[in-house]
Amino acid sequence: MNHIDTANGYINKLILPSSPECPLWNRESQIFSKPMKWNYIDGCMIKAVTMLYEITGDERLLSYADSFMKAFVDENGNIRNYSPADYNLDNINGGKVLIYLYKKTGDERYRQAYRMLYEKQLAVQPRLDCGNFWHKSIYPYQIWLDGTYMALPFMAEYSLAEDNPEIMDDVMAQLRNVSDIMRDPKTGLYYHGYDETRTMKWADRETGLSHEFWMRAMGWLCAALADIYELSPDTETGQQLSQLLDAISGWQDDSGMFRQLPVRKNMNGNYCETSGTLLYAYSALKASRLGVTGSDIRRSGEKAFAAVNEEYISMNGSGTPVLRNVCLMAGLGGAAGRDGSAEYYLSEPKVENDAKGIAPYLMAYAEMIKS
Repeated sequence: MNHIDTANGYINKLILPSSPECPLWNRESQIFSKPMKWNYIDGCMIKAVTMLYEITGDERLLSYADSFMKAFVDENGNIRNYSPADYNLDNINGGKVLIYLYKKTGDERYRQAYRMLYEKQLAVQPRLDCGNFWHKSIYPYQIWLDGTYMALPFMAEYSLAEDNPEIMDDVMAQLRNVSDIMRDPKTGLYYHGYDETRTMKWADRETGLSHEFWMRAMGWLCAALADIYELSPDTETGQQLSQLLDAISGWQDDSGMFRQLPVRKNMNGNYCETSGTLLYAYSALKASRLGVTGSDIRRSGEKAFAAVNEEYISMNGSGTPVLRNVCLMAGLGGAAGRDGSAEYYLSEPKVENDAKGIAPYLMAYAEMIKS
């Protein structure tokens, strides 16, 4: 597939026709019949829409992002179906769009809403002893790599918007802790989760770490580091990003793809996963553009993006692109008792056209145009 045709196909056939009540890209809502609710998946997609607007100047995209978010944010800045007391870092992701729309439209509801996300949730979010946020109230004393992307870039942007450098200091401290605690010194890769109590079924009793390197989780961390560095260039953040991209690149298939579990290439059922590959591509392309990494990482990112285009996207009969091999979800513990084993990660379903794959695709596409 040609990446320009793919991006335009997604804009015209899947994004613009989607309503906030039933977005065509939110496969979790469709599969589990979830009611309309503030969620990180829609936040990822609308963030990608704003990135495309910045590149193309297509006013339809800005208008769509504005109308979509107004379905959730009332004139007083209250967010529909959002509970700060859940202390769910996923719920912070959409705050990036709120800051962007306030800057673009001047609509005060957006500033009230993004301030509320910080003041009512993050300012009082429970923390581990090391100082990092709990991932959610239902996952106490735990760090998940996913949460770095959901919350820390928002905090960095909030720090700048509100002229509060102490918040940026908090971001940097949390990133430092993630590196110190969750990075494997042998491979340079990062484990998916950390349990400070060391009591969870999935956690190592000595280290508190989960046992596998999940590609999408590391992709979230890469994207978090890239976005934070762009907002506030810092040598430490740039080095952390460069080292992680270098470490991940060593596990790239000859095709350009990355596996669901990249270090277990020969494990039966370990497939080429598109969302993690695309998050890597986005981060590699951005890191190269910002001068954090060299041409080798850029070529690796281009190869990953091209591999998805060539092998995992096709056009259906209605002219809508279809992205395959997106892991629907993966986590640790919880009601499902997810044990963090390799077999567990490979057991989660693969779906098509989920925003967790489409949004990184469009983000990587935007970086391809910028470079």
